[in-house]
Amino acid sequence: MKTATRELAETTIVDVAGDIDMGTSPALRKTLLESLKKAPRLVVNLREVRYVDSSGIASLVEVLKEARNTGKRLVLFGLNKAVHDVLQLTRLNKIFEIRETEEEALQA
Repeated sequence: MKTATRELAETTIVDVAGDIDMGTSPALRKTLLESLKKAPRLVVNLREVRYVDSSGIASLVEVLKEARNTGKRLVLFGLNKAVHDVLQLTRLNKIFEIRETEEEALQA
């Protein structure tokens, strides 16, 4: 898994590529929590993520919880079918703010 961070106005964008699993989710959690401190809105690009397991979902939930606790926003976009299905099965698609494109995520 690789991540790249971009700053845009009042938003931090984190591009994620690869699988999010037990081996990579701690690094993702750390990156997202650090990025959350930089701006009022954190946008996470999951377009290049092929797979996410329960530890990856737990990391995303932890970041969402921190965002809510600090009055910030977390927006996910670019979910492929596999990632979308996992969020739908766990009903987290109703909890997370999810957009199709980066443009939609930035306008949200």
